[in-house]
Amino acid sequence: MIKKTATLLISCPDQQGLVAKIANFIYANGGNIIHADQHTDFEAGLFLTRIEWELEGFNLPKDLISPAFNAIAQPLGAKWELHFSETIPRIAIWVSRQDHCLYDLIWRYRAKEFQAEIALIISNHPHLQAIAKQFNIDYYHVPITKDNKLEQEEKQLELLKQYKIDLVVLAKYMQIMSGDFIEKFPQIINIHHSFLPAFIGANPYHRAFERGVKVIGATAHYATADLDAGPIIEQDVVRVSHRDDVDDLIRKGKDLERVVLARAVRYHLQNRVLVYGNRTVVFE
Repeated sequence: MIKKTATLLISCPDQQGLVAKIANFIYANGGNIIHADQHTDFEAGLFLTRIEWELEGFNLPKDLISPAFNAIAQPLGAKWELHFSETIPRIAIWVSRQDHCLYDLIWRYRAKEFQAEIALIISNHPHLQAIAKQFNIDYYHVPITKDNKLEQEEKQLELLKQYKIDLVVLAKYMQIMSGDFIEKFPQIINIHHSFLPAFIGANPYHRAFERGVKVIGATAHYATADLDAGPIIEQDVVRVSHRDDVDDLIRKGKDLERVVLARAVRYHLQNRVLVYGNRTVVFE
C-alpha cells in the first residue's frame, strides 16, 4: 500500500526564515512532516530543500495545495515542484542493441523497487523485441538515419504522448537526440559509460584503456542539447589494473552502468533530485 504523502522541491534565493516559513505552511494546515532536508549553495546564493509530509489529516485538499503554497513561494522568489506519492509515473525505456540495462530495469520494476510503470520500449533496432514480448511490454522499432532523424523523432514524441509518458530512460540508446526533441520532452535520464566529464562520446572504454586508467566509471545524467553534459544525478567507479584488457573494462563497466542507472531512476521517481543550472542536489 502506498503511503499518501506530498513532496515539495524548492529552490530560492537564500534568506532568513525560509525553513520556518515552509514548515509552518505544513504545520498550520495540520500536516505531519516525515522527511526534510536542505542545502545552501553559498556561491550561488541559493537555498534548496525537499520536504515530505503525510496527507492523512492534512486540512487542504490536493487541488488547493499548489495555489496555497504559491502565495508563500512568490514573495520568496522560489521555484518549486509539488509531487504526490499516489501518482504512478509512466516510463519509456529506449535501447539500441545492448540489453544489460534494460534487463536490470525490468527486473527491478517487477521486484517493485520502482514506484512506476514501464509502459513501452522504443529502439532504433529490432534486436531486443523478444525481451519486450517476454515481459508483455509494448515495443516500437523506430529506425534512425541522418536523413529521417527529425521525422522519426516526431514519431517518438507521438508515442510518448500516446502512452502518457512521464520519464524517458536511455538505457544504452546509442543515438544523439536533437535539441528540439529535448526541448519538447526534457524529462530524460541517460547512462554514459564513463566517469564524466572524462571520455565523452563513443568508445570511452577503449580510450580509457589506451590512457592506462586505474579507475573506470559510469554516469547517469539528465539529457541536454550538449552531448553528455547534462546535470549529473549519480556516478560510481571501480578499480582496474594493467592486467585488464578492453573486454574486462567493458564487463566491469556494464556492472556499474546497471547500478548507477537504477539509482538515478530511483532518485528521480522518489522526487529526490533538484536541478539548478547544470547541477543537481540529490536528497538521499
